[in-house]
Amino acid sequence: MPLKYENQVELLKDILSEHQSDCCGTVAECEQLERVVKSLMVHADVHQDLKGVLQSIYSYSQDGKNSPELNSYITSQQNVLSQWISDIDSFS
Repeated sequence: MPLKYENQVELLKDILSEHQSDCCGTVAECEQLERVVKSLMVHADVHQDLKGVLQSIYSYSQDGKNSPELNSYITSQQNVLSQWISDIDSFS
């Protein structure tokens, strides 16, 4: 059963929040971010301003899963993770 829009947004925020607070993550989480972002990008309820954020999150997840040092990569992205979480809250 597919997740509803609200559940997808919450899942996205949860993974980003964990990356932000724990400074670590897994390739599987990056792949999950990619799937959720792809799904949200085609959803009619997504605010236009949020689409740019989603594209950035998609790039982050691709770079993360291909990084030889995923945890270091996540740590280097702390400022942008916080901003994305804030943006998601304001646009969703």
